[in-house]
Amino acid sequence: MQKHQSILEGKKVIIIGGSAGIGLAAAIAAANSGALVIIASSDAERMERALSQLPENASGICTNAGDEEQIKRLFEQTGFFDHLIYTAGETFYSGILSEIDIKSSKKFFDIRYWGAMAAVKYAAPYINPGGSITLTSGIAGQSPGKGWAIGASMTAAMEGFTRAMAIELAPIRVNAVSPGIVNTELWSLVPPEAREHLFSQAASQLPLGKIAGPQDLALTYLHLMEQNYMTGQTITVDGGGVLINIYGRLQG
Repeated sequence: MQKHQSILEGKKVIIIGGSAGIGLAAAIAAANSGALVIIASSDAERMERALSQLPENASGICTNAGDEEQIKRLFEQTGFFDHLIYTAGETFYSGILSEIDIKSSKKFFDIRYWGAMAAVKYAAPYINPGGSITLTSGIAGQSPGKGWAIGASMTAAMEGFTRAMAIELAPIRVNAVSPGIVNTELWSLVPPEAREHLFSQAASQLPLGKIAGPQDLALTYLHLMEQNYMTGQTITVDGGGVLINIYGRLQG
């Protein structure tokens, strides 16, 4: 039987945030589909660990996603390419509105929102015909729990930005993936025992009965690169979390 050739074979894919978590899983999936993958990360040591898990058709560039000039230089260095995936983001703390320090909370938008905007701004002129941009939001914007003011604001803003860019940058396709609870490093601020309890509690309530791993999300990023007639959309991959307001339940 003849081996099926992936649509991504030989395509150039840049993944900002590709050294860990969902971004690394997407990088592995794309590279295994024959794409020429470039991962960008601000942490050189973490990037080297990521590259050790990737095949030879992957490489890395150190870039701080929170620095507009570094983002600009990244695309000047990489040149023309086919697909951009943006998964960069740091662990954030929200809390109820009366306890939020607004000034310090602004930093949480630097990488997740403003970094994504800079990436799209400087990537767009280099994207080949038929190419795409896939951003990352999250289900807090659709179904927040108490104390999720920051998370809900960031993810909702990203989905609005996605729709606006789908119009402005057409025919470049611009979409977003909205993950639910995923077992990645972003939960590292939660102590191990508390994190395990949270995951166990969430899994018992989710319709699919389990917490996602990064590889479960990677398939959706792959799909959005391959699907050539979808733009301005956000695909929710949450095990049914929005249906039951999982964040609200975990705080109940």
